[in-house]
Amino acid sequence: MSIDKKHIGMRLPVYTASADAWRLRFFAKATGETNPVYFDEAAARDAGYPALPLPPTFLFSLEFEQPSTAWRDELGIVPSRILHGEQSFTYHRMAYAGDVLRYESRVADIYDKKNGALWFIVRETRVTNQRGEHVADLRSIIVQR
Repeated sequence: MSIDKKHIGMRLPVYTASADAWRLRFFAKATGETNPVYFDEAAARDAGYPALPLPPTFLFSLEFEQPSTAWRDELGIVPSRILHGEQSFTYHRMAYAGDVLRYESRVADIYDKKNGALWFIVRETRVTNQRGEHVADLRSIIVQR
């Protein structure tokens, strides 16, 4: 089953997600983080942060809150046949507990390997905070077999 390259450039629905302190703590604990700035607001302030900072890679977990997965259906992605192939982050500024983050994503590329046995869908996402400041760029690759 091929994925039509006509979808390159397709914009996904924009959505927002909240960086709640309890979620940051839970994520930090789940990923084995031990630095107290990710758990203790006083430690975060003592380190110069206005609130708990987002743990590394936390922005990726918020991508799962995208309210609509209709874009996957439109591309012909079959959830039972996909793997998470790659993830990268380019950070531009810190984000903190209490921030409301805006996710704007697009399909940046679609290509195949092994004569169409594997299809790669590259998604690029720009994340900004409630003040419109550019927080990060995320790049992920979904592989469909």
